[in-house]
Amino acid sequence: MPKLIAFAGLPGVGKTTLAQYLARTLGAVYLRIDTIEQALALSSARVPRSEDAGYQAAFHVAKDNLILGRDVVADSVNPIEESRQMWAQTASQSNARLVQVEVICADTAEHRRRVESRSSDIEGLRLPTWDQVQGRTYAPWTTNRIIIDTARKTINAACAEMLRNVEK
Repeated sequence: MPKLIAFAGLPGVGKTTLAQYLARTLGAVYLRIDTIEQALALSSARVPRSEDAGYQAAFHVAKDNLILGRDVVADSVNPIEESRQMWAQTASQSNARLVQVEVICADTAEHRRRVESRSSDIEGLRLPTWDQVQGRTYAPWTTNRIIIDTARKTINAACAEMLRNVEK
């Protein structure tokens, strides 16, 4: 049974690092909402990032790959219940197992340092400021998920913890 591993977390917590590691380790398809949204914004349609087009594209591409039996790692902020439910629906429609991973950084000073010191690896993407990260809507979770706190862990330790939990 293929797995849909849906990541969530505020910008700067380390979710892309963990999601990319997991996709490489599992040989999974990797879908990153930031990449999709930036491509849509640069397209002739000029789709604004505030629309749901990036998520909708990712849900459908994930479903195509899950039906083929491929594991999929979805990397996004995934901030609201509706997007989390859509990942669940995508897994259900594809006869895949849903694994939800929320990445947090419980140390506020460390989280801020990461947000303020990072640079974008996606051409043309402007990263949010610390104030924008703090002002984002991020709804509390109502479903089970794996929580990985990257605050006081090395990247290797966080990746190992995540892999152990995902493979259960």
